[in-house]
Amino acid sequence: MARAVEKVRERLLLAARALEADRVPYALVGGLAVASWVARVDEAAVRNTRDVDLLLRREDLPRAAIALGRVGFVHRHAAGVDLFTEGPQGKARDAVHVVFAREKVRPEYLLPTPDVVESEPAGEFQLLSLEALVRMKLTSFRDRDRVHLRDLLEVGLLDESWCARVPAELAGRLRDLFDHPE
Repeated sequence: MARAVEKVRERLLLAARALEADRVPYALVGGLAVASWVARVDEAAVRNTRDVDLLLRREDLPRAAIALGRVGFVHRHAAGVDLFTEGPQGKARDAVHVVFAREKVRPEYLLPTPDVVESEPAGEFQLLSLEALVRMKLTSFRDRDRVHLRDLLEVGLLDESWCARVPAELAGRLRDLFDHPE
């Protein structure tokens, strides 16, 4: 199990180094971004994830494909999703998944994703800001997103004051998490 967790981190760092070497703007999002924020407060509270989700601008995808291709990733577009597998035999579940900045992930989502500029250095990679990550999680609000938000709540990164910090159309969702923590 420890090796599986380490492989995800290695995948992130390999991708981050490649993108940074070619000056392709990106930010870590998704479960691994939540884990990175949680680890700043309580490493024991970190939830593992199996993939790497990166926020990229659509216009930077060709440059990202070149940069990531240099280190062995293969670009694929499957089921409406852009991803980078580790080599031609790589599995989608172990891939680097792309989320496009400033676009709605699904048409029914209330808000588009943030831009990559809403990020900060986090050691060896760019991490989406906590505020932007919370907006993304509240926008998609799937079961896993609610779990991720609860992880942030549990370690004290979010409190009730955040209900006033998020867009009004998302505040009710956050309020619901405070009112029904389970």
